Amino acid sequence: MARRRFLGFVLAAPTLAVAAQVGGAELAPSKADAAIPSLPQPEDIFDLGDLQNLAALPTSGLISVQIGADGRAAFAVPRAEVGQGMTTAVAMMIAEELDLPLDKIDVTLADARPELLMNQLTGGSNSMRSIYTPVRTASAIARQRLIAAAAAKWGVPASQLTTSGGVVRGSGRTASYGSLAKAAASATTISVAATLKPRSQFKVLGTPQNRLDAHAAVTGTKQFTLDMDVPNALPTMVARPPTINGTPRAILNAAEVKAMSGITDVAAISHGVAVRGRTFGQCIDAIRALKVTWGAGTVDGESDATVLKKLKAAQLPMAVPGLLNQYIDAEFTFAAASNSPLETGAAIADVRADRAEIWSCLKVPIVAQEEIAKLLGMPQDAVKVHVTQGGGSFGRHLFHDAAAEAAEASQKMGKPVKLMWSRTDDFRQGRIHPMCVSRVRATYLLGNVVSFEQRHTSVQTEFSHGLGEMITATAAKLPIAGNLSFAESIFLLSQSSPYNFGVTTQLLNEIPLKFNTGSMRNIYSPNVVTAEELVVDQLAKKFGKDPVVFRREFLKDDRLRAVLDKAVQVGNWGRAMPAGTAQGIALHAEYRGAVAVLVEIDCRPETVNRKVRDGVTGPRVTKALVVVDPGFAINPRGLEAQMIGGLNDGIAMCLTSSLHIKDGLPLEGSWDNYFYTREWNTPPETQVVVMPNTSSSPSGAGELAVAPSFAAVACAYARAVGKMPTSFPINHGTISFEPLPPQPSTPPSPTDGLDHAY
Repeated sequence: MARRRFLGFVLAAPTLAVAAQVGGAELAPSKADAAIPSLPQPEDIFDLGDLQNLAALPTSGLISVQIGADGRAAFAVPRAEVGQGMTTAVAMMIAEELDLPLDKIDVTLADARPELLMNQLTGGSNSMRSIYTPVRTASAIARQRLIAAAAAKWGVPASQLTTSGGVVRGSGRTASYGSLAKAAASATTISVAATLKPRSQFKVLGTPQNRLDAHAAVTGTKQFTLDMDVPNALPTMVARPPTINGTPRAILNAAEVKAMSGITDVAAISHGVAVRGRTFGQCIDAIRALKVTWGAGTVDGESDATVLKKLKAAQLPMAVPGLLNQYIDAEFTFAAASNSPLETGAAIADVRADRAEIWSCLKVPIVAQEEIAKLLGMPQDAVKVHVTQGGGSFGRHLFHDAAAEAAEASQKMGKPVKLMWSRTDDFRQGRIHPMCVSRVRATYLLGNVVSFEQRHTSVQTEFSHGLGEMITATAAKLPIAGNLSFAESIFLLSQSSPYNFGVTTQLLNEIPLKFNTGSMRNIYSPNVVTAEELVVDQLAKKFGKDPVVFRREFLKDDRLRAVLDKAVQVGNWGRAMPAGTAQGIALHAEYRGAVAVLVEIDCRPETVNRKVRDGVTGPRVTKALVVVDPGFAINPRGLEAQMIGGLNDGIAMCLTSSLHIKDGLPLEGSWDNYFYTREWNTPPETQVVVMPNTSSSPSGAGELAVAPSFAAVACAYARAVGKMPTSFPINHGTISFEPLPPQPSTPPSPTDGLDHAY
C-alpha cells in the first residue's frame, strides 16, 4: 500500500477541505493485483466488511477532513462512538498523515446525513476497515496542499519543505497550518492523488495511545444523551405492557396521575404510556400509580420450552449420512441474552408542528431519520437527527427504539422530552440476542475428517435496520422469503470453518417469532464457533490426539496457526493441573483478523459452591490469554481493551449470562438478576498478546475475541468436568433470583427494578 497512490478530492470551501474515496476505486490507476483466490466458503472470499465497504463507495467522497484558520483539523466521522475508542483511532490517522499533534484534532460524530446512503452505519467491526485508508488519504492530501501553498508563497520547490507539529518548515521560514488554510483551499472541487506514509515512518499509528476522551469519562464530564441541555426537555419515562410489544388500550386514571406532584403530561404511545415530569423520580412514582388496560403482545405465552420446541422442529436436515460408526452428532442450545449496555435507551426529542429535532446514540442514524419522519408524518428533511456519544451498545443502538418513542411522546404532548428507559425496560422490552440451536455432524474415516455440517436454527434476528439504506431495510421485510433472505446473507458472509474438514456446509434457518431481537456483539459467531470448537475437541479425542495438535494438522490458515502456536507457548498449554480444573483453547478468524484464546477454569466444588454477594455460584475462569493478529494494530492499547471486553463477554455467555423467557416476557429485570461477568468471576490473570503486524491495513477487531472466548471457556469446562456441555450458559437451568413483577397495577416494593434506571 505504501507504494500506491490514492485518489481524493480538494473540495470547494473557504478553508482547506479534503475528501477521499473508500473501497476499490480509492486506488489511483496501477497494475492489477492477483485475482481473488478460490476458497471453499463465501466468507473467506468476500465477507460482511467487504460488502459494507462496497456499499459505502458511492458516497465516500462526501466525507471530509477540514483545516481551520486556527490550525486545527476537524472531522465529523459518520460512525457512532459507543466506548470502542473509534474517535481516538480516527484522530491518530489524521495526526499521522498531517503531522499534527493529537490535541489539535477534533473528531465529532456526524448528524444523520441521508446523502451518505449506506456510508453511515456502525457495525460488523467495520469502522476501522472502512475508513482507515480514506481518512489517511484525505489527511495526506491536506498536508500536500499546505506544503504547496507554502512553496508558492515563498517561491521555493515543495520538495524542500517539511512538516511537523502543525507547521510547514523550510528555507529558514515557518508557517502554521492555520495561516495557510485559506491559500490551500480550492474554489472548485478537484481530483488529487497522494502517496501515504510507509509504515516505517509512522510516529503515531501503531503506538499505544490513551483514549482522547478517557479523562472526561472518568471525571464525569463526558457528555451522553441525557447530559444534553435542550430547553424545556423534561424527564420522561414509559409505563410498559406485561408482554413484549403489547399496546395500551385504555388509561384508567390519566387525570389522577397527571395531578401528581411534578407531572406535566401523560400520553399513550405505540407500546406504552409516556409520563413527563420535573424529575425522573416523579416519573417513576407516576408509572407505579398508572392503571392501564393492555392489548396483547406479539409473543404472549411463549417460554423457553415452547421456543426450543419450535426451533428443533425447524432444523434443516443433514446431507451426509453417518459412515458406519465414524461420525459425531452433537446439538447445542443457546438461551436468549441481552445486549445490556451500561447506558439504557435514551433520547431527547423536540417535535414542533413543521419540524423535529432528535438527540440519541444511533448507529444507523439515516434509517432512524427516515422512520421517525414517517412516524411523525413529516418529510425526512424536516427531521434533524444528532448522534450522541453512547455508553456501550453491543449492537443495541443499531435500533432507534428510544428515539422513536421520544419523538412520538413529544409530538403527542406538544413539548420537548428527555426520555430514559429504566433498566427493567432495557432487559424486558429492549433488543435481545435470540434463543438458537446449533446441530453439528462430523464424519471421519482413515484419519481424516471427510465432512463437517452445521445447521444453525434461530429465532429470527431482525435486520430491518439494513445497512443504513432503504433498499436493504425493505428487503428484510419482503413477503417472499422475508427476513430470512437477508439473515442468510449475513450468516454466509460472516461464518466459515477454519479447518480442512472435507465437505463443509454451515446453514441457517429461522423461525418467525416476533421477539424484539437484534445483532448482539458478533451476531451468530459466538454460538456457531462454540458448537464447532466443542466438536473439534471431541474429534481430537476420537483421533487420540491433543486438541492443539489436532487443530494444527487441520487448520487452513497460517495466521491462525501462528496465533495458536503463540498461545500454546505463552499460555503453557498442557501443564499439569489439579483434578476439576483444566485448560481450554479455541480459534476464530473473522473480519480479516485471527485470534486464539487459551483459558484455565476451576470447577472444583469449593469454587463452584463458594458464596458471593450476588448469590450466584459456579465455575471460575482463573487465567485467560488472548493472542490476536489484527493485520495492522492502529492503537495497540485500544485493541487490548477490545480483546479484554470480548473475553468477558465470552465468559458471561458461557457461564452466567442469559434471559429466561416466561409468558412472553424475560424474567430478568435488573443487574441484580442478569449475571454478566462480575468481579468474582473475572480472571485474576488476563494477558493480551498482539502479534507483529501481518498487513498494511487493520482488520475488524471490536467483536473478534467474543466467539473464541466463549468457545475456549466451554472447551475448558468440558475437560474439567469430563462431559461436553450442550446447553448455554452453564447455569441457565437454575433461577437464583425472585423475578420482578411485570407492569404493576399497585405500588410495588422499592426493589422493583425501576430504581435500577441508569
